[in-house]
Amino acid sequence: MASANNVTELIFTGLFQGVEVQRACFVLFLPVYLATLLGNGLIVLTVSVSQSLRSPMYFFLGYLSLVEICYSSTVVPKFIADLLAKVKTISFKGCLAQIFCLHFFSVAEILLLVVMAYDRYVAICKPLHYMSIMSRQLCHMLLASSWLGGFLHSLVQILVTIPLPFCGPNVIDHYFCDLHPLFNLACTNTSVEGVIVLFNSGLISLFSFLTLLCSYVVILLSLRNHSAKGRHKALSTCASHITMVILFFGPATFLYVRPSSTYTEDKLVAVFFTVVTPMLNPIVYTLRNVEVKIAIKKLWGRKANAGMGK
Repeated sequence: MASANNVTELIFTGLFQGVEVQRACFVLFLPVYLATLLGNGLIVLTVSVSQSLRSPMYFFLGYLSLVEICYSSTVVPKFIADLLAKVKTISFKGCLAQIFCLHFFSVAEILLLVVMAYDRYVAICKPLHYMSIMSRQLCHMLLASSWLGGFLHSLVQILVTIPLPFCGPNVIDHYFCDLHPLFNLACTNTSVEGVIVLFNSGLISLFSFLTLLCSYVVILLSLRNHSAKGRHKALSTCASHITMVILFFGPATFLYVRPSSTYTEDKLVAVFFTVVTPMLNPIVYTLRNVEVKIAIKKLWGRKANAGMGK
């Protein structure tokens, strides 16, 4: 790679060109990122310490929030800092690291959403056997599988990218490193690599989407045999999960499960995907989940009492 690669530093064109617009974006996106850290961090802390949130559903919810923090932190801090920089640069190795982490955490999140759908299927369709099926050992195995799936997916993406020769130019038409914008800089035809990346991303997305679809079809059919109260509680929990699936799969499908392009819309969709969606996770789950809201209130109540005791 070293002999074929003369590029050691890459330059981002950024999201917008105007200085004033970039400053306005800084003022807008910095609070969004801080809200992402605060909201998801609060869920991780609440699930970790609350005795009332010990079920497998909240176990996975805590790790989903952790993944959201890691995923957002892969791109957003540098993006926000670059909004105030005249020249937005990143090293080539840093670019590869960003791509690896971005795809690692995004696929880990996709697989974690699938695991959470399976958890809801067992809870609703086999309630009497829920705790025996969703044992602590199985929960840890499913969690590890989601992390492993993300790692293997990212490894394929990087192994496809590393052998490509980059001899200039070194300007990426984006605000972070991703595969298609980087492929456009390669000094060779990348159609084969593009197909591999498309197949890699498309296979995971298709498998995950079909699994989620089948799970919720079965869940909705089984709810016909539940009481009105049971249906309402189950649908409330499932609605939060379905909302996150739509928010995540919609932009992800637009960006990765199609041939590469140079549409300006890609950047705007990527902003929603990388900046906004991670912030919405705690909002979606806490607003619709009574148990999480109660646990958060108890957590802050204990902290307030401890502070008054001092």
